[in-house]
Amino acid sequence: MGVFAWPRPSGWMLLALAVAALVLAPVVVTFSSFARVEGDILAHLIEFSLPELVANTLWLVFGVGLGVSVLGVSLAWLTAMCEFPGRRLFGWALLLPLALPAYVTAFVAIGLLDFTGPLQTWLRESWGITGLPEIRSRGGVILVMSLALYPYVYLIAKNAFATQGAIALEAAQSLGLSRTQGFFRVALPMARPWIAAGLMLALMETLADFGTMAIFNYDTFTTAIYKAWYSLFSLAAAAQLASILILFVLIAVVFEQRSRSRMRYGAVGRSAAQRRIQLSPALGGLAFVYAGTVLAVAFLIPVTQLALWTREVIAIDLDARYWTFAWHSVLLAGLGALMVVAVALLLAYAGRQRPGTAMMWTQRLATIGYAFPGAVLAVGLFIPVAALDNWLIDAGRAWFGFEGTEILKGTLLVMLLAYLVRFLAVGFGPIDSGLHRITRNVDEAAKNLGTGAAGLLGRVHLPLLRASLLTAAAFAFVDIMKEMPITLMTRPFGWDTLAVRVFEMTSEGEWERAALPSLAIVIAGIIPIILLTWRGAHSDG
Repeated sequence: MGVFAWPRPSGWMLLALAVAALVLAPVVVTFSSFARVEGDILAHLIEFSLPELVANTLWLVFGVGLGVSVLGVSLAWLTAMCEFPGRRLFGWALLLPLALPAYVTAFVAIGLLDFTGPLQTWLRESWGITGLPEIRSRGGVILVMSLALYPYVYLIAKNAFATQGAIALEAAQSLGLSRTQGFFRVALPMARPWIAAGLMLALMETLADFGTMAIFNYDTFTTAIYKAWYSLFSLAAAAQLASILILFVLIAVVFEQRSRSRMRYGAVGRSAAQRRIQLSPALGGLAFVYAGTVLAVAFLIPVTQLALWTREVIAIDLDARYWTFAWHSVLLAGLGALMVVAVALLLAYAGRQRPGTAMMWTQRLATIGYAFPGAVLAVGLFIPVAALDNWLIDAGRAWFGFEGTEILKGTLLVMLLAYLVRFLAVGFGPIDSGLHRITRNVDEAAKNLGTGAAGLLGRVHLPLLRASLLTAAAFAFVDIMKEMPITLMTRPFGWDTLAVRVFEMTSEGEWERAALPSLAIVIAGIIPIILLTWRGAHSDG
């Protein structure tokens, strides 16, 4: 009787498992923090902080979820299914708020709408109007986050309506339903999985946000993690708060995965997708005003205000420091993007070489890092690196008489690893999609000519993946440029970036001086919008 032996995993599977282990390590380390509870600090957090953090987070999730759903779905339906003046322009322009980090929109909104801001001052002095709603409030946070994140729902819902909306509406009308009834009873339910997927992405970004919450002084788990680390000097308490935040995130991930599993894709002819509703002049005008107002409030007005503030301070603020900030931002984003693209390429290629259920789940685990807030990753990666650093220092002192206090902690290692874990999914998506567009016949032909796996990747696939690699690199580059909590919490001494400069200036209420680095980040953020527009240009009639 033979002895049963587990099949030996291939090198590609081991590679994918190693990447998944790197991504999951911060989560395991974070939850292990409960093994070393600091009683006094934890009791203080539970009594005075935790109830407020949970309540603020739940209100934020509910408010932002409602806001992005209303804005994203309504604008997606108008631009995908209705014909009105400016539809083509709004089709891509409504994505522009993606280039504007939420924390930038936040301080611009406060600068314009605060009691001492220009709008309220003008209303008081010119019209005697007082008592406007306070922008530094829960409602203000929800409004800013909704304006910054609605494009996640808009982009996905627009594609769903464009491919299924016309047929769904015609089917509803054939059953005697009006257009309004057809939208709510047929078209909207059919698009619900796509809308849910966009909504979950927006909510995960909401849970991960640090900069906006810090600017509004609205305490959530991300700000509490930062304060526990830097104010209470308790890395364990920060990790324990991070583990609670992970539970919120994992719930969102489960809902997002379930919504994605219910998606069904069908081929729809362009003639069906292009049959749009011709709105009357009055309704067309209202649609134009509505879309234009959202675009103006979410992008045009903030960017204009940034430009005006920048003009006021550029003469005295643009000095050698800013070139250092910009160089640090570009260097970190470039190194991070290269790491993301390289690992994402290997991970996607591993799936092509060894397809199967095990590989599919390994890839999902390896790319789940996009759901983890930067503050969580900063804590979860810093703890093991600090432990390894202490071991190396002790060994160095015992063996070589080493007298330093840092080896790994004072480098860019933690920051770059956190970037890789956080944004690996950003690079994996375009590259994996590009690989799926390359038919297996190409592989078979190359193998018949004696080409191995390495040669197949280097000589055949890489040239065909050029556009996908560029897209992945651009998206990763811009996301790292905008990223704040990882950089803020793990940067070496003196490694300030544009995002860190924004945080420092907004912490002091220096909105004008925060405009210059913000404008540079926004200009970089336009890159993925151009790519998205270019890729979708041939699909929008």
